[in-house]
Amino acid sequence: MQYYVLIPLLPLSAFVLNILFGKKITNIFGESFKIGAHWISLLGVASAFVLSIIAVKDVMDGHVVNADLYTWITSGNLRVSIGFLIDQLTAVMLVVVTSVSLLVHVYSIGYMHGDKGYYRFFSFLSLFTFSMLMLVMANNFLQLYFGWEMVGLCSYFLIGFWYEKKSAASAAKKAFVVNRFGDFGFSLGVMLVFLTFGTLHYADVFQGLPGIIGQKITVLGFRTDLVTVIALLLTCGAIGKSAQLPLHAWLPDAMEGPTPVSALIHAATMVTAGVFMIARTAPIFNASRTAMVCVMLIGGCTAFFAATIALVQNDIKRVIAYSTISQLGYMFMACGAGAYAFGIFHLYTHAFFKALLFLCAGSVMHAMQGELNIQKMGGLKKYMPVTYWTMLLASLSISGVPGLSGFFSKDEILLKTLASGLPFSGVVWVLGMLTAFLTAFYSFRVIFLTFHGKFRGHGELTHHLHESPPSMAFPLMVLAVGAVAAGFVGIPHSLGGHDAFARFLEPVVGEARSEGSVAQQWVVMGLSILASTAGIAGAAYVYLKKTDLPQMVAESFHHLHSLLYNKYYVDELYDLVVVRLFYRISRGPINRIVDGRIIEGVVNGVPSLIAWSAARLRRVQTGVVLHYSLVMAGGLFAMVVYVLARLWKVI
Repeated sequence: MQYYVLIPLLPLSAFVLNILFGKKITNIFGESFKIGAHWISLLGVASAFVLSIIAVKDVMDGHVVNADLYTWITSGNLRVSIGFLIDQLTAVMLVVVTSVSLLVHVYSIGYMHGDKGYYRFFSFLSLFTFSMLMLVMANNFLQLYFGWEMVGLCSYFLIGFWYEKKSAASAAKKAFVVNRFGDFGFSLGVMLVFLTFGTLHYADVFQGLPGIIGQKITVLGFRTDLVTVIALLLTCGAIGKSAQLPLHAWLPDAMEGPTPVSALIHAATMVTAGVFMIARTAPIFNASRTAMVCVMLIGGCTAFFAATIALVQNDIKRVIAYSTISQLGYMFMACGAGAYAFGIFHLYTHAFFKALLFLCAGSVMHAMQGELNIQKMGGLKKYMPVTYWTMLLASLSISGVPGLSGFFSKDEILLKTLASGLPFSGVVWVLGMLTAFLTAFYSFRVIFLTFHGKFRGHGELTHHLHESPPSMAFPLMVLAVGAVAAGFVGIPHSLGGHDAFARFLEPVVGEARSEGSVAQQWVVMGLSILASTAGIAGAAYVYLKKTDLPQMVAESFHHLHSLLYNKYYVDELYDLVVVRLFYRISRGPINRIVDGRIIEGVVNGVPSLIAWSAARLRRVQTGVVLHYSLVMAGGLFAMVVYVLARLWKVI
């Protein structure tokens, strides 16, 4: 237990040291001593990674830990501790968080070189790593909620890292505000858990769950199932944090932060917190068929919705951002279908190939002097071979090409969704298949427009095109290994494997509800491969052979293209329904009545009353002795009258 405490404590210590002394060290020793900032953070995260590997080995040896470190809050019946639950699910998340965080730290050394906020950037990365580790290691809902909100705060810091840029500051605020909607529901769910079970510890809640099955609760005048209400409230938080419909709008704008932020927070860790939370609370969701269907439908719709938008975006980071939203939809599909282990399996493989895609995009931006538009790129393959081949591997993996990580995890999700037998499972499976085709198409659209053909940017840029430095190239190669081989731990029975990953997680999340027949497995796999192959071939035909076809299609289907390019006008809808309504309420009743009359009336009214009273009291101070004598005599007379009246019982 002692060294488990060090896993989150070491990144926290790195944050404290950097944020307190990083700037002072730079001021004393000069700009060249910035190197100290990244070494502090790098050592902290590297040590946490080593300890995480040891923790995984302990779990594999059967040593599961659920222990409280100290009591955090005691109030009436509420008792919450800071504690750690190190089981199979936690072990997987520890590997994902610390490994990706470590590689992003290394990558950032080259990417952020020369930035004036260098020490501050590494401080925030360390704080985020601490927050995510506290989230996944928690053994109770309140500690989970603490980590949940802390990763949101760190996301705000890192998205708005270049706060002088208005778009970055606005994106940070947008991410923070949109997540408040989901987190409000999540907080209500945590409160309802305590009111129902009298505790917030996972083990106690899950143990008491059978006793409330079938209980009803009145919500807004309607009688509904208590467990369903709890599950749906928890889902609200997952929808916000994992950027699912309708709270997805913050994630694409979050690309305003530095690219390493996108790779760490918005691809591999923070956005997966919602999926992790649903898997962690699997017993609650298993007790509510309604909640599971909702999660599955949300995942399927989000996967297809985001994939259609990614088809026509030209900002390389935004394409990958919508791809992230889409892949998170796959994870929701799996959890909704009861295949939590396969949702986590896709989370695990996705962390490697999606972090790789973002870091490759950062490498391209580094060479292109910050250019993001893929229409202004082309022919970069000969200048950036490492970036090209690693990004190609990541694209093949996310497309589901057989033998790579994405193939094993995605196909299992499609199979388990179809075989779940839940309402609408067939519809969701169709959406998943269509998404597989679209994913392959837009992934290779980026590859072909960025690395193939002729260079379409400014001529002077060709003199600056070069491969990234070793500190950036090394993480790309390591993540490429993960994009290729991470899925080998979960090869299914139908391909001669043993489903080792799923069996490893079974003690925590249980078995998938249905395997499907052998014939069904092969049919689903074949259709999935066909969809991916068609997507890659279609992209090659359109962007390598018939290069004028995209413009012709966009002009022929102008309204559809405009709808997709403008992201279904979701931002405009939010602006109309939420933002403008908020401003009207703020400027109307709140500003004019509450603030202008009530608050200002009190704030300005009290001093005015004092001034008015003082002005009249000043008139008493005449400076004439006769006047003072008359007042004193009058007061004495009044006292005598009062005493006599009391004696004579008049008053």
